[in-house]
Amino acid sequence: MTEKENRSSDIELPDLVIVDVRKAPEIQICSIEASSHIPLGELASRLSELSSKSGLVTVCRTGVRSLQAAWLLKDAGFPRVRSLSGGIHAWSEHVDPSMPRY
Repeated sequence: MTEKENRSSDIELPDLVIVDVRKAPEIQICSIEASSHIPLGELASRLSELSSKSGLVTVCRTGVRSLQAAWLLKDAGFPRVRSLSGGIHAWSEHVDPSMPRY
């Protein structure tokens, strides 16, 4: 899912949850406002913190870990999951240019 595709996806913004799967030091550099932070290595043990009724968008630095997280969530029974293609770098480039890139 690209940042622009969200406008036409089956995930509506009011029930959208952004799940940032980066490590804590990365979150300190920058993050998307109102995102939930669950590192990829902890995601499987923290599934109960997420609702299967919400649309979930996973995000990481460049999109690799968020794609792994999306697969994990889909395998766990979450039906409405997308990965932000290009990660926080794409967000910084296309949505919020003031966001630091690292």
